[in-house]
Amino acid sequence: MSKINVAVLGATGSVGQRFIQLLENHPYFQVTHLCASENSAGKTYADVMKKRWKISGDIPKYARDIIITLPDPKITQGVKLAFSGLDASIAGEVETSFAEAGINIISNSKNHRMVENVPLLSAEVNANHLDVISGQKTPGKIVTNSNCTIMGVTISLKPLYEKFGIESVMLFSMQAISGAGYPGVPTMDILGNVVPFIGGEEDKAEIEPLKCLGRTEGGKIINADFKISAHCNRVPVFDGHTVCVSVKFKKKPTESEILEAWSSFKGEPQELKLPLAPDFPILYRQEEDRPQPRLDLETGRGMTTVVGRLRPDPILDWKYVVLSHNTVRGAAGAAILNAELMYRKNLL
Repeated sequence: MSKINVAVLGATGSVGQRFIQLLENHPYFQVTHLCASENSAGKTYADVMKKRWKISGDIPKYARDIIITLPDPKITQGVKLAFSGLDASIAGEVETSFAEAGINIISNSKNHRMVENVPLLSAEVNANHLDVISGQKTPGKIVTNSNCTIMGVTISLKPLYEKFGIESVMLFSMQAISGAGYPGVPTMDILGNVVPFIGGEEDKAEIEPLKCLGRTEGGKIINADFKISAHCNRVPVFDGHTVCVSVKFKKKPTESEILEAWSSFKGEPQELKLPLAPDFPILYRQEEDRPQPRLDLETGRGMTTVVGRLRPDPILDWKYVVLSHNTVRGAAGAAILNAELMYRKNLL
């Protein structure tokens, strides 16, 4: 199979930068178009990003001389797939225009997430949800990522939900400032502080895992049947969302049963040995003070969900801590893994 030409929409933003980094020398995809706003269009990516490249390492050589264009399907000739890191204020209309033009879209934006025949895809969790894209009327299909906060949470819940059933979940997030994009949270608001509000975040944290863990029926996705209560907070950490999770189960598992469920969990990305798939989607740390963003964030090249501190919960049943890389596993990396899965399934 030959490489597929792809575009990155919102290429100058924080998620767009991560796409460009992770797509360097990719075996399936070749970046031919970088798209951004009118302020950047017509200039080389290197010229625009001289002072705006904010992730470790230099701008990949392949991207430096690409001329930025507007996110318009009429301009992106020869592209079969577009990765979208667009802001939600414009993403819905732009992504629909690409799908109407026959270009597949994998989006990090919230705009299409809750459409009943659009998968909220987490490749190890719900690969079968790709079945519903045949019900989309556009020639190009739209697939979305979940919110970055609940990506690792949903992965950690998947084997537990399958084996023991879930009645309810309580989660408390400590979210990195990179999740707010660039320039993000003002310095005087976040340094030495915790901000106990992130607009729209708790609603997404309470509903999106239910769609991810749902079932397909009649070409639609039916949500899972438990409830989630979420508290979402911004903390002065650059990368890495940490979430404290408490779970009430239908069938009461033992500690060893939970640990075995996590350690044995694998999905189609591992079976297919997809390029960005971690060997183990979930890694449990035995230390009493792990996971920590500073120590554990790059596990599995940032694609592994790191879990720790499993212990009894006096109100529910069990509680634990989840760490995931919000711009890799929770955004660009997850989207690329979804695209790799679609590539191997001949859905592109």
